[in-house]
Amino acid sequence: MFKLVKKDKNSRARTGVIETAHGIIETPAYAMVGTHGSIKCLPPEKLPETKTQLVIANTFHLWQDFKKTGKTSLAELPPVHRLFGQKMPVMTDSGGFQVFSLGFAREHGIGKIAGFFPEKNGLDKYSKPERNLVTIRPEGVYFKISSDRPEEFLGPESSIKIQEALSADIIFAFDECTSPLHDYKYTREAMERTHSWAKICLEAKTRKDQLLYGIVQGGEFEDLRMASAKFIGSLPFDGFAIGGSLGKSRSSAFDVLKWSIPLLTESHPRHFLGIGNPTDILEGVELGIDTFDCVVPTREARHGSVWTKEGRIDIRKRIYKSDMGKLGENCGCPVCQTTPRAELNRQFRTGDQMAGQNATVHNIFFFNNLMFQIREAIKQGRFLQFKNEFLSGLNKN
Repeated sequence: MFKLVKKDKNSRARTGVIETAHGIIETPAYAMVGTHGSIKCLPPEKLPETKTQLVIANTFHLWQDFKKTGKTSLAELPPVHRLFGQKMPVMTDSGGFQVFSLGFAREHGIGKIAGFFPEKNGLDKYSKPERNLVTIRPEGVYFKISSDRPEEFLGPESSIKIQEALSADIIFAFDECTSPLHDYKYTREAMERTHSWAKICLEAKTRKDQLLYGIVQGGEFEDLRMASAKFIGSLPFDGFAIGGSLGKSRSSAFDVLKWSIPLLTESHPRHFLGIGNPTDILEGVELGIDTFDCVVPTREARHGSVWTKEGRIDIRKRIYKSDMGKLGENCGCPVCQTTPRAELNRQFRTGDQMAGQNATVHNIFFFNNLMFQIREAIKQGRFLQFKNEFLSGLNKN
């Protein structure tokens, strides 16, 4: 379970330890995304080199991968640790994000955080109901993935059963992730469904070696977020997550944390779903978040974006063609010891398969090292100083 180690005197930042069946996680920590049970461009044997403590896989996609094999019994579902090839803590999400990504995200033509304001542009201009692949009912969600296949049903009980079969260490309650363009009425209805499903998930869980997190919903609305935090926080979950629509701008995402976190007990870990560039991490930690997950380190690496203390650089640019410096100054990752910027630039330009792997190793190491530095700064009572210095360095780039 969770043990609080040190609290920052000037913020809600804290360090702690989450004990799982496959090892401990020192927090704050970052869960690296391996949607299908592996991290793209990263061989399993390379994972320990990146100092990764925690990975997260996607329940919906693993379930769909399994069904494509023609097998039907969940007892035959491979344990997620076997897929990653490592005995380390693993999270699985509930499938709730696919309710959004295959549903209203497609219908509204947006991502998790909208890049425009619907009250200015008008929702009708963007809404395309024919693209929505899901039907949401009180009992769960029906997915129409393909015209030549029957609908797939995923509900709170089945989500838990799949996650139990996958044997993840930390699992999540099934929820409805709403769109930033949903109004107050729909967001409240979705929150109430999430609350109903949360109770079913708790009843459905049978394994005692897994930690089950409840998810706070409520969109961008302060009263809904507070109501959801109070309700989810009152249930016997092992931890909590902040999920769903976080508004129409990054600043509103942190308002959601300010409303929710004070209503969640300090004795339980808190996870921020799907958010995690360096600035977001530092803001989230200051507000009391313990763990994060995001595709930023890995997805951006595959496209040539490399993270350094000065910010993100596009290593594919010509200016790095003859640059023999390290990817990151004073970086201790394996790639920085052997592969200068010029070589990684060449690898991307020539389509060398090592390009994605090297960039991925570096980025994952960078983010995990940032989490280590954050933990040390909290322990030493200088978190806000570290945050300001780090952000100042990013702004110079």
